[in-house]
Amino acid sequence: MCGIAGIMTIDGTSPESGDLERLSDALAHRGPDGRGQHVSGSVGLVQTRLAIIDLENGDQPLYATGADDQPLAALVANGEIYNYIELKQKMASTTFATGSDCEPPLHLYLQHGPDFANHLRGMYAIAIHDIDSNRLVLVRDPFGIKPLYYTETTKGFVFASEPQAILKARMVEPLVNEIRRDELLELQFTTGKETAFQDISRMLPGETLIVEGGRIVSRSRREALPVGERRKIVEEKALSVLDAALKDSVEMHQRSDVPYGMFFSGGIDSSVLLAMMSRLNERPVRALTAGFSGTAVHDERDHARAVANALGADHTEVEFSENDFFSLLPGVVAAIDDPTADYAILPTYKLATRAREEGLKVVLSGEGGDELFGGYARYRHAARPWPLTKPMRRKGILQGLGVLRQESQHWRDGIARSEQNASKAERSALQVAQGVDCADWLPADLLTKLDRCLMANGVEGRVPFLDPIVADAAYLLPDRLKIKKGMGKWLLRRWLDADLPVARPFDGKRGFSVPVGEWIASRARALGPMVAIQPGIVEICKPDTVEALFSTTGKRQGKAQWTLLFYSLWHRIHILKRPSAGNLLDVLADH
Repeated sequence: MCGIAGIMTIDGTSPESGDLERLSDALAHRGPDGRGQHVSGSVGLVQTRLAIIDLENGDQPLYATGADDQPLAALVANGEIYNYIELKQKMASTTFATGSDCEPPLHLYLQHGPDFANHLRGMYAIAIHDIDSNRLVLVRDPFGIKPLYYTETTKGFVFASEPQAILKARMVEPLVNEIRRDELLELQFTTGKETAFQDISRMLPGETLIVEGGRIVSRSRREALPVGERRKIVEEKALSVLDAALKDSVEMHQRSDVPYGMFFSGGIDSSVLLAMMSRLNERPVRALTAGFSGTAVHDERDHARAVANALGADHTEVEFSENDFFSLLPGVVAAIDDPTADYAILPTYKLATRAREEGLKVVLSGEGGDELFGGYARYRHAARPWPLTKPMRRKGILQGLGVLRQESQHWRDGIARSEQNASKAERSALQVAQGVDCADWLPADLLTKLDRCLMANGVEGRVPFLDPIVADAAYLLPDRLKIKKGMGKWLLRRWLDADLPVARPFDGKRGFSVPVGEWIASRARALGPMVAIQPGIVEICKPDTVEALFSTTGKRQGKAQWTLLFYSLWHRIHILKRPSAGNLLDVLADH
C-alpha cells in the first residue's frame, strides 16, 4: 500500500525534480516506510511506501530488464495483488527479483501489454512506464478500491493517488467545479470522472489509460460485476457456494507480512468477516468497534462485545465523543480531499488512529456487503412492481429548503447516467439498483472514505466483499435470495445465522449512524453564523437562510446543516488553503 504519482511531459524533456519532490512530499502519509523515484526521458514516477509484503526487498519502483540488463519497464503501484503467489506459480519461467506482490503485474505487462490487469485479483492503482516505447500505462481495479487522479496541463500529463498532491505540486490551481459542487451538496458525493476540482479528473473503476507524448491516447474499461442471467439455484446450494467464496476471499485478504485486524460494528457484514477470520486464524482476531455514549443514536458496542466474546476476539472499543467531533473534524476534512460528506468519516478516522497506535498496519472492513447482497432499503423500493417502485436518491439534501441562492436542475444527471448504463436486458430492477451503487456510491463515497481516513494514519484498508469470487457468488443470485420477508441480504443472514447465531442476523437492521445532528445542535447558535459567512457558503447561499437553518431541528435539517458545515470546511482547506489545525470553532473563526 502506497502513494504514487508521476509526470509525462509534452515536449520530451525530463520532469523537473522539484515537481516530483513536491508530489512525493504530499503523499508521505500514504507511505511512511520509504520513497522511490524513476526518471527516464519524459517520464518521472514517484512512490511512497507502506511496507506490507516483502518488507526488506519490496521497494519501488520495480524494474523488468532485458537480456542486456537494461530496464524495459518501470512500475509503481498502490494496493495489493492478492493472487501474486498463484501468478508466480503460473510464471515459473520468469525470474523474480523480489517477493513483492506488485512484481508479477510488471512481467504480465511485458507478456500481455495493457490487458495485463485482466489477470490480477486485488485492489490497485498501477502505473507502468514502457521505456522502449515511451508509453505510460495506468490501471485501476474494477471496483475502484484504490484511487488515482490526473490532470492534463500545457506542460504534460500528471497523476497522483490524491488530488491534493497535484495541487500541492502546483500543477493546477485549486478551482471549484461548480457542477460537481452542486452534486456534492445534494448527494454527499460526486459521480463520474470529474471531481470537485475544476481541472482534476479521477480514473474510473476498472479503467486503463494509455498516455503518449503527455496526452491520453487510449482508454478502456473492465466491469466489476459479472454478466449473465441470474442463477437458478436453491438456497442450500447457494449457501455452500457463498461459504466457499467467503473463505477464499478472506483467506486471500489476510495475506500480509505485518499484523492485521478488522473494523467491527457488530452488524451483518462485519460479523460475517469476523466469523470467517476466526475460522481461519489460530490466534484471536483483533477487532475494533466505535461507539457513541450519551446520544440518541444506537450504540453498537454492547452487541459487538457479545459477538466478539463469543468468538474469542481481541476486542477494542473506541469512544467517539462530542469533544472528538469538534477537535477532530477539521483534520478529518483535510484528509478528505475528494469530498464525501459522509459522517462515517469521523469514527472511521478515529478507528484508524487507534489501529495504528495498536500496531496494526492492515485492517479488513465490510464495505460492499450491502451493495452485492442487496442490503439497503432503497433496493427493496427499487424492486417493487410498478407503480410502487421508487427511484433512488430522488430528492437532494438541500433541495427545497430555501438555502441555496439557485438550486441546480442537474444535480441528479450523474446518477441518471449510471441508471441508464446499469439498465441491461438481463438485469432485474434490483440488479440495476445494485449496479448504480457499485458505479458511483461505492467508489466515490464509501471507498474514498475508507482510503483517505486509513491512509492518513498509515493503515491499509482491505474489503473482502469486493472480490471477484464473492461478486460472482452474490450478484447473480436470484432476487429472492437477496430480499425475502422484507429483509435485504437474506442469504448472508442465513449464512451468519448458521455460523454465528449470537450475531442475531434476523433482527431488524438499525443501520450505522453518527450523532452529528445532536453535536451540531449543541453549538448551533455559534456554528450557524460562522458557517454562514464562510467564503464557500457565501458563494452559494444567502447568509440569513443558513443561520435560520441552523436554528431549526429535525432529521433532514440536521443532515443539511452537516452538509453545509462539511463543505464550508472543505472549501476553506482545499480551495482557499487555510490551516486545518485546531478546534472546529477556532478554525471557522480564523479569517
